[in-house]
Amino acid sequence: MFELTPEKYRDELAHKLAELPESPGVYIHRNAAGEVIYVGKAVNLKNRVRSYFQSPKNHSPKVRALVTHIADFSYILVDSETEALTLECNLIKEYRPRYNILLKDDKTFPYVRMDFRQDFPRAELVYRLKNDGARYFGPYLSRHAVAEALDAVRDNFPLRTCKKDIHKAIARGERPCLNYYIGKCVAPCSGQVTLEEYRRVADSVAAFLSGHTDEVAAALESEMQQAAEALEYERAGMLRDRVRAIRAISEKQKAILANEDERDFFALCRLGGDALIYGMFMRGGKIVGAEGYALKGADEADGAVLASFLAQFYSEAYVPREVLTATEPEGAQALEEWLCARRGKKVRLYVPQRGDKKKLCGVAQRNGLDRLEKAASKKQRQWERTEGAVRDLAAALGLEELPRRIECYDISHTMGMEPVASMVVFTDGKPEAKQYRRFKIRTAANDDYTAMREVLARRLERYKEERGAAVSTGFSERPDLLLIDGGKGQLNAALEVQREQGLSFDTAALAERLEELWLPGAEAPVLLERGSPALHLVQRVRDEAHRFAITYHRSLRNKASLASALEEIRGVGPARRRALLAAFPSPEQIRAATAEELAQAEGVDKRTAALVYAHFHPPAEAAPPEGEAPPAANQQQHSKGEPT
Repeated sequence: MFELTPEKYRDELAHKLAELPESPGVYIHRNAAGEVIYVGKAVNLKNRVRSYFQSPKNHSPKVRALVTHIADFSYILVDSETEALTLECNLIKEYRPRYNILLKDDKTFPYVRMDFRQDFPRAELVYRLKNDGARYFGPYLSRHAVAEALDAVRDNFPLRTCKKDIHKAIARGERPCLNYYIGKCVAPCSGQVTLEEYRRVADSVAAFLSGHTDEVAAALESEMQQAAEALEYERAGMLRDRVRAIRAISEKQKAILANEDERDFFALCRLGGDALIYGMFMRGGKIVGAEGYALKGADEADGAVLASFLAQFYSEAYVPREVLTATEPEGAQALEEWLCARRGKKVRLYVPQRGDKKKLCGVAQRNGLDRLEKAASKKQRQWERTEGAVRDLAAALGLEELPRRIECYDISHTMGMEPVASMVVFTDGKPEAKQYRRFKIRTAANDDYTAMREVLARRLERYKEERGAAVSTGFSERPDLLLIDGGKGQLNAALEVQREQGLSFDTAALAERLEELWLPGAEAPVLLERGSPALHLVQRVRDEAHRFAITYHRSLRNKASLASALEEIRGVGPARRRALLAAFPSPEQIRAATAEELAQAEGVDKRTAALVYAHFHPPAEAAPPEGEAPPAANQQQHSKGEPT
């Protein structure tokens, strides 16, 4: 016993094991940091928990790894295996322990959400139920089903679809959008409808989504009659069309509900180390949806994996009358009882042995394997573009070690104005945006070689300062390959800086014209094979460095242009110019802002805001009275002797 358990925890664990009851319950394993690493259920807690600390010969690799991290455990007693299953599922959902079988994608069925706490609620698609006070309608079996429901809402109820703040829009006096003019929105944003009138529309949508279509249709018919009596024939016709559409949808729903042929089919599929469960959903005798669910930590027996998946899946999903699986899940009887409790009606869980149901389980199996094969192929292509390309690049350049961390540098300026540089980082062939850095050039205006020397000197100085330090600003990582955008001149500048700093890194320069790589001391460049992953990798790295540098350069140039324009405004001092530049970093933003929006910037008063607004929005020249010529200053100038 305790062969794999850390020695310092053995005495306490042995004492707790001896006191375990022989009752059903849920046990929780924790590591030394107190984190929940595994949640399990048991009919007999004493036997089940003790089994982890017996001889590891019969344990799976995952269980052996789990036991080496167990520092403590606790348990919760329940009355039955069904209650244990419910509690286990809830705890897994809450803690998402490392060693439990987990849904990777955590896909759930879609819902329609309406928040009636808002004055003007809207219908929106969501994939999570939250205890936030809003009303949720669903779940819908597929994206197609919820899209159909939302289309019916938008076509038949003039509910808003925008996310704007309605009260602010009314205060600004906004005009209604196109949806208002085509009868698909009552335009609360422009004050076209009262709160009470909008609420009646929202209540009708909620009733429709709840399935009370007869009540909604009756209310619309009454409104249609009133419109006809008031001789509002166009409105009456629109309401008549809505009533017909709603009744048609209602009949379709009733036809499906009348046929109780509802089943879910599941098959567990494995390929290499990956596992996936493929589900197909039948309603009204037709397959109306299918989905693949990737799993994490699924190296246990198929029955245990399938049972864990079904418990997690149906903790949120709708439970049909029958659940059919290609293989039998572990603890099938307790799981079936739990499903019955979830549904509130009889549910049958079984493995079909013959006929169409068995064939459909086979179809799910084939689709799942196909999904895994495509995922494996995609993973292989991704590897070839990233880590595989890094290996190819190392071989092509004759590097002794793999360049796992590639740093690429580029210079950007416009005729020497606002010179900047970028440093982008790729790790294992993938961009690491958080590691990107940008530099303002201090020493050179229009000399790329000098600029490159400055940037690399600053980067390597920071590397020496932060190497091994407790606090780092991101320069402490050692580059495996320095990639310079340019030719031999830029390469020599990079090598010169390394000599001055007493450092040495693998370095190469990528000349853009022929996509050739220059290496130190080489008489000829290295030409990577056209279309090779290695060439594509260095191109991606170089293009990203170029994009990052030019984006920074343009932002500084725009800010300088804006600062220059603000300097022309009399009465706007340096402090208020800085405040405006902080709030509106581009000329387009400051030109589009109103005087009120400008005054909201911290440190900007209404007088300054009015001056800035007037500068960017000069009043139009008054038109001269009819028959008079425009002022001489506005007349077109002509050269002497040129006919007018």
